[in-house]
Amino acid sequence: MTTNQEKGAGCHPAIKTYDIRGRTGTEVTADLAYGTGAAFAHLLQASEIVVGYDMRPSSLGLAEAFAEGVRSRGADVLWTGLTATDVVYFASGTLNLPAAMITASHNPASDNGIKLNRAGAGPVAHGSGLEKIHSLLHTGLPDRPAGSRTGTTTEIDLQQDYTACLRGQVDLGGLRPLRIVVDAGNGMGGLTWPPLLEGLPVETVELYFDLDGTFPHHDANPMDPANLRDLQKAVLDHQADLGFAFDGDGDRCFVVDELGRPVPPCALLALLARQHLTAQPGGTIVHDLLTSHATAEAIREHGGTAVRSRVGHAFVKQQMQATGAILGGEASGHYYFGRFWHADSGPLAALHTLAAVGTQPRPVSELLAPFTRYATSGEINIPADDPQATVRQLARAFPDADLLDGLTVVDGPGRWFNLRASNVDPVARLTIEAHTDAEVDDQRNRVLSLLATAHN
Repeated sequence: MTTNQEKGAGCHPAIKTYDIRGRTGTEVTADLAYGTGAAFAHLLQASEIVVGYDMRPSSLGLAEAFAEGVRSRGADVLWTGLTATDVVYFASGTLNLPAAMITASHNPASDNGIKLNRAGAGPVAHGSGLEKIHSLLHTGLPDRPAGSRTGTTTEIDLQQDYTACLRGQVDLGGLRPLRIVVDAGNGMGGLTWPPLLEGLPVETVELYFDLDGTFPHHDANPMDPANLRDLQKAVLDHQADLGFAFDGDGDRCFVVDELGRPVPPCALLALLARQHLTAQPGGTIVHDLLTSHATAEAIREHGGTAVRSRVGHAFVKQQMQATGAILGGEASGHYYFGRFWHADSGPLAALHTLAAVGTQPRPVSELLAPFTRYATSGEINIPADDPQATVRQLARAFPDADLLDGLTVVDGPGRWFNLRASNVDPVARLTIEAHTDAEVDDQRNRVLSLLATAHN
């Protein structure tokens, strides 16, 4: 293993805004994992750090390198082994310890990465510590005094406690018999999901529950409609009540209704908000600024307070902590729970969805129909060598725009668009909502025309 100083030269392209993620073997290496572990332990001056990893072929080696870096700074490692990201959040929260998860989440099989948390599952992202780790990787860590102790490793198994925690947070009494299809995408949901259903009147059709980080069937990214096709077909073939899809590390949840149609994450957030506000009247719900106006409207209609956030788990969690929110969500399918240390959990979102669906007689499509009020473009990627410059170009045409996260222009309820620079790709991402598909098309053409004019 090379020294921190040798590993630290130059910038690291794998260090993103919210986590560390990139191509395995070139951008994400054992040296980077070792250095990050050492820098993380040094930054937090922690005595113990939880370490887990997912099913990707490179994850065990990267986790071992990260743990070695932690131990090199005198901190002990609590080794959860092969697990899901939300289990690591649970460990960080329940043990009140910093934690690291080796995963590239929904990225392709060629990638890997590291998600970092402070004690209590608090995020470590740019602005909350990740930039300091980046700097330490560049400059190198200070030498430790001669004779300083090296940390130890202790294996821990929190799977049963995690299962009990999630089941204890959802009232599943009175659940009617349900048939569901679950696509684990060969990811960690295949490990964490089955124990959560024990004793419930739920028949499960399992798709791709074998843990396989090469993703032989499809990428574990349910945000891509192509990766939902097998789930949609299975829901129809088995006449299921609904279907769930988890991403690679199990912290996101997508739903397909009984008609085989993908449910917009914004609509599911509205349903979960109604459910939470029934149990905790007057609560605050945080949503990212790409969330449909229909969701905020539903939150207010059910007596809650809707609070906007920048896009990204670190910002949503910080906003939830600041406002004491009971629930949070993003248009990307992340759902955050106040009673789960404001962290996101795909299985916990799925359990809440089962409770909402299974304690009333209507099908999912009818239950969610009131929360789908507007037309949307989805995410439109606009290639750009300098995405930030593209956003600035459009901002000149809208001097009064909202600049909370990129550029947001609101023309009224259910009429808005946002243009943001991607944190990971050379694109600007455009999202449009309007009352009709024709209005969405008109707005897209308007924005693209303005950008073309500005470019010329």
